[in-house]
Amino acid sequence: MEVNKEKYAADLSSIKEARGRISSFIHKTPLMTSESLDAISGRRLFFKCECFQKGGAFKFRGACNAIFSLDDQQAAKGVVTHSSGNHAAALALAAKLRGITSYIVIPKNAPQCKVQHVVRYGGQVIWSETTIKSREETATTVQQETGAALIHPYNDGRIISGQGTISLELLEQAPHIDTIIVPISGGGLISGVALAAKSINPAIRVLAAEPKGANDAAQSKAAGP
Repeated sequence: MEVNKEKYAADLSSIKEARGRISSFIHKTPLMTSESLDAISGRRLFFKCECFQKGGAFKFRGACNAIFSLDDQQAAKGVVTHSSGNHAAALALAAKLRGITSYIVIPKNAPQCKVQHVVRYGGQVIWSETTIKSREETATTVQQETGAALIHPYNDGRIISGQGTISLELLEQAPHIDTIIVPISGGGLISGVALAAKSINPAIRVLAAEPKGANDAAQSKAAGP
């Protein structure tokens, strides 16, 4: 039988390494329950409260892992990303903790509260147009001009590994759960969570969730290749 030796961007080993790397910087977030919601759903529910994470979202895990994975020579040149929200703030905060420069490309229509978080954490804001193309091109230009390391919001093994540390905590806090429901969005969170959870317990189900009003992943899957 031929064994698939394909190397993935992240795995359980890289997720455990990420945990060791970021554990002194992140919050181990609480696992909450609700008897009322249990009664309504007819299930035993647990809520991993990443809203209490530093920066206000799970994004800090991945950003922190990426920042502290850089060698000193690369870190000295800073980091660059494009984001309209939580990843932008998370990367700025992680860069501040390491004492390096962060260049944050933000589209002109980003909520002001998100921009203020980036500025408060010391990120240098570079404006782009609202399209993904403009965001990516602007980030590439900054990277070329500064030598900064590009850290993608979700399509990055270091980001995926950092987000996967949620599963390590969750399955220690509630080892008998049989299903995890994860927001899908760009895919970085669910990739890390699924890799870790299925490696620890192959029988566990991982379900992707997104709002009906922004169900691009569901539409993409329905459309096929």
